[in-house]
Amino acid sequence: MNERIRASEVRVVLASTNEQLGVMKFEDAICKAKDLGLDLVEVAPMANPPVCRITNYGKFRYDLSKQERDRKPHSGKVKEIKFRVNIDQHDYRTKLRHAEDFLDKNNKLKIYLQFRGREMAHKELGMLLIERVRADLQTMAHVDMEPKLIGRAISMTLSPLPVSKRKKKFLEEN
Repeated sequence: MNERIRASEVRVVLASTNEQLGVMKFEDAICKAKDLGLDLVEVAPMANPPVCRITNYGKFRYDLSKQERDRKPHSGKVKEIKFRVNIDQHDYRTKLRHAEDFLDKNNKLKIYLQFRGREMAHKELGMLLIERVRADLQTMAHVDMEPKLIGRAISMTLSPLPVSKRKKKFLEEN
């Protein structure tokens, strides 16, 4: 920007109106920018002659960072749904409906089944429930991390399928 530009001639664009001021000597371009109280910023250094924009440098950098943020793919967050071994059928359907909504919004999903007290004696019931969840959500997601017992809980991670392959099973009942 400004005096750091090393070209003798530059093509100048006024940022506020996107008006092209044409090719001019570097000294003339820097004087024009200073008269307007703005900066001369080189935006295309490889062009012949290099393209410079008369703009506020702070605003220019802010716009660049904003564009960079928008360009990054928005990988979803990891959402978590907790189950218990003796879950009621209605609660189960409600949790799966929420799970489908999370997956539909491109979020990863961590299914977490927690055991309490003597429920640990029947780990196979917990694995059956996790497998049931896996089967019910196979139209919306694929398994990233297989179900495994960690301490007093079983956890499994799911990722959403591509949009074209998703099919909701647990739609909202009116």
